[in-house]
Amino acid sequence: MAGLFAGVRVLDLSRLLPGPFCSMLLADLGADVIKIEDPKVGDYIRWWPPKIGRNSGFHVVLNRNKRSVTLNLKDPQGQNLFRKLVLTADVVLEGFRPGVMHRLGLDYESLRRIHPKIIYCAITGYGQDGERAMRAGHDINYLALSGVLSYCGPGPAPALPGVQIGDLGGGALMAAFSIAAALFARERTGQGQMIDISMTDGAAMWNCLRWGKWLADGKIPAPGDDLLNHGLACYNLYRTKDGRFMSLGALEPQFWKAFCRVMERPDWDRADYFDPGPHQKTLAEELAAAFLQKTQAEWIEVFQETDCCCEPVLNLNEVMHDPAMKARRMVVELTHERWGAYRQMGCAPKFSAHPAEWRSHAPELGEHTREVLTEIGIDGSELETLRSQGVV
Repeated sequence: MAGLFAGVRVLDLSRLLPGPFCSMLLADLGADVIKIEDPKVGDYIRWWPPKIGRNSGFHVVLNRNKRSVTLNLKDPQGQNLFRKLVLTADVVLEGFRPGVMHRLGLDYESLRRIHPKIIYCAITGYGQDGERAMRAGHDINYLALSGVLSYCGPGPAPALPGVQIGDLGGGALMAAFSIAAALFARERTGQGQMIDISMTDGAAMWNCLRWGKWLADGKIPAPGDDLLNHGLACYNLYRTKDGRFMSLGALEPQFWKAFCRVMERPDWDRADYFDPGPHQKTLAEELAAAFLQKTQAEWIEVFQETDCCCEPVLNLNEVMHDPAMKARRMVVELTHERWGAYRQMGCAPKFSAHPAEWRSHAPELGEHTREVLTEIGIDGSELETLRSQGVV
């Protein structure tokens, strides 16, 4: 069954995490993603340990369902080959600093002159313009400048999230959504367009609830200050007897009542359980003492039949073996001809008519160069000449 993006070709020049995660989502849903890599080093993330076979485990997850072509874009011949590929493509995705593609003669304005319907998406830390546009940055910086980091954690100091919210939420997901929207718009207008994705801008949008609260009460958010940010005893993490943790999210009265009933603590079921104040610290201490009386496995058993939003904090190994995750196809068992069996990460959206597919493993560097360039008329002898010149 053809995927939702079957027939859509994406030329992906991006490296590391944000761009490759974006193109992975498109590839999972059927897009022909051609990963354009430097002939000598490729995408840097390929070589980061630990490895599966010759490639990084990071590469294996982020680049499934893609084809790899090596192309030296600093060489005029490489630039011309890229332009030929653009004529066959729908989307160009890149993650360079502003100005890099312009210096190569491969920026949006240059490419739209030869292909007006091309959709060009650039993911950067701070956008294509503005005073920060040319500054280097990483996820920690985007979260810091967007305000998200300022109130993460229990306090008093901010805590760094364990996943890259700016890269993934502010960059990759925003880009994938925007590319889909631009493809939809092109169906109606016949025109492509430029998409400017700033990971800092994207991360700033994750402030939506705290932004609204600030508009209403004028209080600047801080670590541990809010009902969903360690501010309430009924919405928090608690250590168990064996050093593991349970997550409690009993915000609504019916869930809190059910929790108190299972814990045999009717005195906790007070009207002010949801109100801010010093009593929250006392209540949290009492809950902490109670959770320390049993192991995580024992608490799982206690709450198995009770609907009160209390679940174990699983580690990644447990997630990979979790029957519910497997049933939802979030853990997919695959076998590579050289690596052997491994567990690939699933795709979160579930479509009834066009489900995600795992058509191919992450490619070796340049694995599909001959295949793809043959599609645009480059014959074997010409390819060998280009290879000897370091163009591919």
